[in-house]
Amino acid sequence: MDNEEKYNIEVKVRTVYLPDQSDPGAERHVFAYTITINNTGSVASRLVSRHWIITSGDGSVHEVRGLGVVGEQPILKPGESFEYTSGTAISSPAGSMKGSYQMVAEDGFHYSVEIPEFILSVPRVLH
Repeated sequence: MDNEEKYNIEVKVRTVYLPDQSDPGAERHVFAYTITINNTGSVASRLVSRHWIITSGDGSVHEVRGLGVVGEQPILKPGESFEYTSGTAISSPAGSMKGSYQMVAEDGFHYSVEIPEFILSVPRVLH
């Protein structure tokens, strides 16, 4: 069995614009994102840290690094999922996020999981 089969984590993202927390006049657009992390590999792994790159439509970039997610460092056994919701604010009505999770498998192997880029957009801004 190769490493791709042993250490395989799938990441799915859903986003929603939060108009009640946003202030477009002050260039503040708030979004919630729900992430589902699924261990499709054959080895249990702990999510130890995260790295986000948040880009506003005006080109400004903000990076975030930290331990775990929402105050947790979940362990995902093969076939298990972990879901959480968090949020971010950007200065324009549209932008994007991407990043990675740093994982440690129960056998001590360290690896990174890419979080594919996803769009943050106020409804009816992008076609």
